[in-house]
Amino acid sequence: MTMPSAPVAGAIQRARALLELSRPADAERELRGVLAEAPEHATAHAYLAVALDAQNRGAEAVAEAHEAVRLAPEHWFTHYIAAQVHRGANRLPEAVAAARASLALSPEEALTWEVLARAHLQAGQWREAAEAAGRGLAVAPEESDLASLLSLALSSLGDAAQARETASRAVALSPESPLAHLAYGQAALAAGDPGEAASAFREVLRLNPAFDTARGLLLTALKQRNPVYRVLSRLRERFFGRGWLVLLLPAMPGLIAAFVLIALLHWGAWVAEAFTTLRLARGKTTRLLFASGDVRLAALCCGLPVAGAVVLTLGAVTGLEAVATAGGAVMALVTPVQEAGHTGSRRARKLLYGWSALLAVAVAASVPLSSAPMALLTAYAALATIWIAAGVRRFLGT
Repeated sequence: MTMPSAPVAGAIQRARALLELSRPADAERELRGVLAEAPEHATAHAYLAVALDAQNRGAEAVAEAHEAVRLAPEHWFTHYIAAQVHRGANRLPEAVAAARASLALSPEEALTWEVLARAHLQAGQWREAAEAAGRGLAVAPEESDLASLLSLALSSLGDAAQARETASRAVALSPESPLAHLAYGQAALAAGDPGEAASAFREVLRLNPAFDTARGLLLTALKQRNPVYRVLSRLRERFFGRGWLVLLLPAMPGLIAAFVLIALLHWGAWVAEAFTTLRLARGKTTRLLFASGDVRLAALCCGLPVAGAVVLTLGAVTGLEAVATAGGAVMALVTPVQEAGHTGSRRARKLLYGWSALLAVAVAASVPLSSAPMALLTAYAALATIWIAAGVRRFLGT
């Protein structure tokens, strides 16, 4: 790598300090000054990539990281920075490749094992993440973040006991680490201990109030403490994604009953989800965990079964079959609304909300048309949204 002059070295040290203080724009200015004097300074390009990445300027950060690697391909640090920047840009295969290139040059760098483990975790590659974190711990056994990452991977692999033990070690190594407490909460949740998990996630938020992942997991843990919600969620997870069974329907018509059961289990779980969210949103200690949109969605999904039951009862009393069936369809709308609300991709969410609106229009139209079959088909379509939503998320993202 380029041997810096004293002024250049001082500027780079200032840039590093500014990055540690979370002042990436100021660090960028320092580094631009260095590069104006020494345009082929690999270290300056590497740190500039970090500064740009911290400002969510992914494409520029990647370009600077590539330039650093071009200028100093024989140094582990430039490849390590490239891995870090690629991971920040969600270019995970490139991040893994860069981390492995860095480790080929210097396998004793715990930081590189850490970024490799993080990239594998981000990609959902649990075994690879556990292996990378374990290799890193062999190099630096007192590194809390590596122990935390190993615990997170073990939780995802279903090894709750080992995950909890590893997370406990991470917390002991660094009691003020939000990541360590997050890993402990994840392990407790995997072990079926939502109370302990909630305590861990609260500690994460005490240490870092902006840790949104912990906020979402805390809500999950609090909901899991509700036994009805817990049972329905487990049943829903067990049967989720079995849409391929539809291919067997011509040969095994009895599977229709299984499909109906799966759809009803999902519907029940979504109702329990809405009720639990609304209850927690009214609690003094938990109300700040919810965005107003989450509360409105929960209120709507608690209101739909009530409104549907009223309409169904009215139809039964008056003998109007279409009205009674429309009441059942109104109740079924909980599934498409919740599926839309819990979809991360904006495009997929809009599409599913549009589908929900279309179903609502169909329910409303079935009453003046006195069409019970139309209302019934709408109810079936609403309940079947669990499979429709899975397909939408697969093509448009979660």
